[in-house]
Amino acid sequence: MRVLLIKTSSLGDVIHSLPALTDASRAIPGIRFDWVVEEGFAEIPAWHPAVAEVVPVAIRRWRKHPWQTWRSGEWRRFRERLGARRYDLVIDAQCLLKSAWLTRYAKGPVAGLDAESAREPLASRFYQRRYRVPKGQHALERVRQLFAQALDYPQPQGIADYGLDRLRLAEPGVPPYLLFLHGTTWPSKHWPEPYWRVLLERMNELGWAVRLPWGNEAEHARAQRLAEGLERVSVLPRLNLAGIAKVIAGARACVAVDTGLGHLAAALDVPTISLYGPTRPDLVGAYGRSQIHLCAEGPDAGKGDREKPCFDSLRPERVALELEALLLSEPVC
Repeated sequence: MRVLLIKTSSLGDVIHSLPALTDASRAIPGIRFDWVVEEGFAEIPAWHPAVAEVVPVAIRRWRKHPWQTWRSGEWRRFRERLGARRYDLVIDAQCLLKSAWLTRYAKGPVAGLDAESAREPLASRFYQRRYRVPKGQHALERVRQLFAQALDYPQPQGIADYGLDRLRLAEPGVPPYLLFLHGTTWPSKHWPEPYWRVLLERMNELGWAVRLPWGNEAEHARAQRLAEGLERVSVLPRLNLAGIAKVIAGARACVAVDTGLGHLAAALDVPTISLYGPTRPDLVGAYGRSQIHLCAEGPDAGKGDREKPCFDSLRPERVALELEALLLSEPVC
């Protein structure tokens, strides 16, 4: 059986789709998936053994340069590739208008959420098969339930299996280290820099090596400030997604703000403390074993404001205690 999956972005949403592929592979021997995904995340689907082909799409870039996209023939080549094979089923697991539109160019019956379940109800009009999946539960479990209904197998129970091989990705023979994922998008999601510094000083005193990744110049400058004068804290070179996945896979534990890389740590089964301020982890938090969620408190916490800081109450001393307890409780992989 060959299925086309459309889940283009974002990083966390792409990662949350992986367990559904594992469920389907166990329920339907021999099933294979092709996956339409944004070009920046195209490495991730290829890590799952049930994925046969990855079909990159560049909706974000194409929207900025539509004339260039049409003139270069890039859009035409994408449509031709999408329509080159007839699928037993096409599943739009994103259920937005932008993803539903792409199903028009695929050959095969199209499945997705019904109007009451989809984030953008109009998207359901593009589907021949519509399924109801209750809201108010974690996004990962909703994708698992959609797959179970669309592919007609019992809804899976138990811990989600992302299907990724942490040991294969990790670099062997590296001394233990911690990874602090300090970069994120919204200004309000940033844990205060002085708090990071206090936590780094504590881990440095305890003898732990800590690595700091970065993805842009602002994050690089922050990482350098945080590491200054701390002999066991190192700033990593700029890495692509595969490179940072290797570093995450080899970490003894992570501390992360609300960021896609925190979801990748969960998918790789790396013990992680995730820090939530303007957002809450109930529906889209890091999901898996050994995942600890620490939430800020106060009138502005959990309100979804992209700008207003709300992390004052989540002190570094509390995070340090949780991290030390986590390191004592988790076996060394």
